[in-house]
Amino acid sequence: MVELYGGGVIFNLMVEQNATALDRVFHALADPTRRAMLRRLADGQHSVGELAEPFDMSFAAAAKHVKVLEGAGLLSRTIEGRTHHCRLEARALAAADRWIAYYQRFWTGRLDALETALLQHARQAKTNKMKKRSRT
Repeated sequence: MVELYGGGVIFNLMVEQNATALDRVFHALADPTRRAMLRRLADGQHSVGELAEPFDMSFAAAAKHVKVLEGAGLLSRTIEGRTHHCRLEARALAAADRWIAYYQRFWTGRLDALETALLQHARQAKTNKMKKRSRT
């Protein structure tokens, strides 16, 4: 919620929905098993069983990971008979990438400014030291 002129309150639903979606993406990416599943999906479509193969886990456990990834919008699932085929969905990853890129630019700018200030300070300290030596 944001307070505006005259004490009125605006609730920006779009911002909250985007934040919630981004939270789901980062939550899904926080797990190494789910990240590995996404890496496999980058090579193409796989069934839930195929995604479970490299891990020591049950089909049910793999299905739970797939459900988290699907809830975050990181994969889509199609069903053919009893087989669930999963496909990587790049849109949610792109949103996370934009968020990270924004803060990367922010911190790069801040660190560049800090470097400039430190270099100026070092030059000024060197100049002051040289002036002090020349007076003695």
